[in-house]
Amino acid sequence: MEKLGSSSNFIESSKPYFAMISLQFGYAGMNIITKVSLNRGMSHYVLVVYRHAFATAIIAPFAFFFERKAQPKITFPVFMQIFILALLGPVIDQNFYYAGLKYTSPTFSCAMSNMLPAMTFVMAVICRMEKVNMKKVRCQAKVVGTAVTVAGAMLMTLYKGPVVEMIWTKHIHPRKSYVTDTTGTGEKHWFLGSIFLIIATLAWASLFVLQNKALNTYKNHQLSLTSMVCFVGTLQATAVTFVMEHDPSVWKVGWDMNLLAAAYAGIVTSSISYYVQGLVMKKRGPVFATAFSPLMMIIVAIMGSFILAEKIFLGGVLGAVLIVIGLYSVLWGKHKENMQKTEEEIPEAIKGPQINGHGNGSISIMEDIEANEGELKKLANDKLSSLAITMPSQEPQMILVTNPQQKA
Repeated sequence: MEKLGSSSNFIESSKPYFAMISLQFGYAGMNIITKVSLNRGMSHYVLVVYRHAFATAIIAPFAFFFERKAQPKITFPVFMQIFILALLGPVIDQNFYYAGLKYTSPTFSCAMSNMLPAMTFVMAVICRMEKVNMKKVRCQAKVVGTAVTVAGAMLMTLYKGPVVEMIWTKHIHPRKSYVTDTTGTGEKHWFLGSIFLIIATLAWASLFVLQNKALNTYKNHQLSLTSMVCFVGTLQATAVTFVMEHDPSVWKVGWDMNLLAAAYAGIVTSSISYYVQGLVMKKRGPVFATAFSPLMMIIVAIMGSFILAEKIFLGGVLGAVLIVIGLYSVLWGKHKENMQKTEEEIPEAIKGPQINGHGNGSISIMEDIEANEGELKKLANDKLSSLAITMPSQEPQMILVTNPQQKA
């Protein structure tokens, strides 16, 4: 039983890790498919609209069937939270990210996304969700990690360097590379794409912080929150597309890579990812939810070099290394902070909760244990008493010794 209990506890504690790792594979596939679609001429504004239309259509029925009871009231502050979440995620974040992806490469875009934990930490400090005490080592680690992450992003933006040849790319000679043939890889385009990616990551970090606040209202209605954000984001993205795209032909999508990109992004990286991220943040917080982005960069680098014959530059490699070092410095500080919070919460749990503010209703965990032990002793004594009656008379002394209460 102990082994079963420990294994079930291990599985339960491992769920957030498995969920975030699975999401990184989903994000990696989205980056590759979307890069091909954008380089074939699809407008990223239209892609954002179709992506969230798919996401709304997929997740709204689940929200209706599973969470239609006890829905939170949509007051004006709640509506504004949903409106801003949709503006930050579907509109600002994804439009700028797709624009940056078009001007750079999937691996570079993923590496720049690793700035997300550092930016999330800064936003959390601004919103007073994180406290900084520079006298403590864990806070120093988070601050230094943030600075190193930003330095890595600046290195990737300002320095490109020579091409780094991978072992397996020497034997790959594709007819056409959707990265090198159709993407502007000049310094001007590369720098502009980097700026777009930084803006997108900043919007994404703001989304995480605000979503963590919104989950206080939708604690038991994450599907409903996700579907409303996707729906409002679809409306906002449609308005932006009408302003930015004046050619009606950009809305045409056939049974091709463009449709696959929109459907995949909508189902996997919008509806499913928003919901899973919400569940993970509810248990572990926004910083933990952003901790696994380096895994996506590795997956995309391998897939991109195989499928797209993507070129990886020295500046990108060095910057990515700095970003990962800074990332895990932030995560180490966060881990130490969580450990201290856990240690501080244990004495509070032992003190026990007050019932209706009365002292006689204050029952501690230790008192419960002692009460249970007393009941067990009483039950054992009763059992021994019954045994003294039913046992043969030649061994009464043993029973009387083991049950002193029967001497009377």
